This record gives sequence, C-alpha cells and structure tokens, in this order.
Amino acid sequence: MSEKRRHVGPLTNLGPLVDTHAHLQDERLRAELPAILARARAVGVHQVVAIGITAEDSAEVVAIAAEHPGVFAAVGYQPNGLIDATEDDWRRIVELAGAPKVVAIGETGLDRHWDRTPFPLQQEWFRRHLELARDRDLPVVVHCRDCEADVAAALADFAPVRGVLHSFNGTRDQAEAFLGLGLHISFAGMLTFKNKAMDALREVAPSIPIDRLLVETDSPYLSPEPRRGRTNEPMNVAWTARKLAQVRDMPEADLARAVAANARELFRLPAAPA
Repeated sequence: MSEKRRHVGPLTNLGPLVDTHAHLQDERLRAELPAILARARAVGVHQVVAIGITAEDSAEVVAIAAEHPGVFAAVGYQPNGLIDATEDDWRRIVELAGAPKVVAIGETGLDRHWDRTPFPLQQEWFRRHLELARDRDLPVVVHCRDCEADVAAALADFAPVRGVLHSFNGTRDQAEAFLGLGLHISFAGMLTFKNKAMDALREVAPSIPIDRLLVETDSPYLSPEPRRGRTNEPMNVAWTARKLAQVRDMPEADLARAVAANARELFRLPAAPA
C-alpha cells in the first residue's frame, strides 16, 4: 500500500496504545487533564506513563496516577535540574518509588547539551537512579542528549538494564549499543518532523527489533506533524505510531498492537481496553 493511501485523513483509533512518556504534571496539561485523557482514549490511547523530573514533580505524578484510571507514574530527577537537588529530594524519590502505580524510575540520565548541572553530579545521580531501579525491580527511563557514549558506559555497569532510551534521536550504531545493554528504544514526535535532519532518524527506525519498540509524546513538548507548534498531549502519540508504521512498511494496527504490548510488558501494566 502506498504511503499516500495509508497515511491520509484525520487521526483515528489505531487500537490500544500506550504513551510511555508524558509530563502530565506540567501546567499546560494539568488543568485540563480529564479532557486531555478523554481525547487520548478516543483515539485508542488508554494508558499513559506520567514522568517526574524533580522530587516535587514525582509526587505530583504519583497523585495524578492515583486520580486517573489508566495513568501510571515514573519517579526521578532529570539531570538538567540536579544543581537544585538536595539529599531530602533523593530520600523523597526513594520513598515515592514504593507508591501505588509507580511503574518506573526516571526520568534520569545524562545531558551534555545544557551545562547547568556539572557532569560529575549528573553521573552520581544517574548511578543512584540505576541502583534504585535495580533494587526495586523497576525499569528505568533514560534521558540522553549529546552524550550517548557516557550513558552507555554508565549503563554497562548494570547490564542488562530493563528500561527505555526515551525520545531517541541517535544513529543506528548508538541504537544497537543501547539495545545490546537491554534497553527498549522509544520514538517521539521528532520522527514525524518534515525537516531533512530527521531523515536519518527515519532510516534508523526500521532497524529496531519490533519487540523493543516504544512510542511516546514527551508531552507537552515535541508535538508531531501535523500538530507542530501546539501543546503536545497523549492523543498525539498516535501520529508517531502512524509514522513509525509507515517507515517500517507495516499496517498501522499491527504496529500499534506491537508497541502497546511492549509497553505493557516493560512497565508491567494491566491489560487495556480494546
């Protein structure tokens, strides 16, 4: 089937999908969350993993998960904000890791693009998160920007690592390295961007084994085509799933079933409505 025939028309229900990375605590989403989640369900996105990036945010996503069926939480401290973190914050993350509906540790990782947090401090806290994930038998949600080799080196001490490299934007060799360490690879809205810079990412996507693929929004960021320039929300993960099906040359419904099954297995989520 041609790309034109398969991928035209409005967004429709592709079947049960999981948005594996959304910052539902963000003020751009929190106030309208019931409506946002209803829109997601209308296109088949019945489950969302809400991601914490500070101790305060992590407490908030745990509360959101408690309020809303189909929402689960990941707790952690994202590397770019660690300059403000305290030992009390870390104790709070450890405490929250045992809360109901917490299914992952993170967002954690390393970042050389921004320089607000000294890199050794990032490395120390990344290791803390990896140890916590291992001790609690939870997957880890990994942030990586401009430091793939550093992240791979840190993960190697814990391999195989159950988790996900979120919002992947690397090369095939980098993807293979992360896969070899045990991670899943998650694609966000960048996969759909029309600029030529994303052609390389679209060439990598077909090489990822189907049982290690995930999709996400990274809401409220990275809105996919055709919704670029607007606040992102979980329903839009369906656009990324459609593009991923296109570049892999497979039916959309088959792709949706596969990535949803992968998410449920990785995060140990209950079965979702059909």
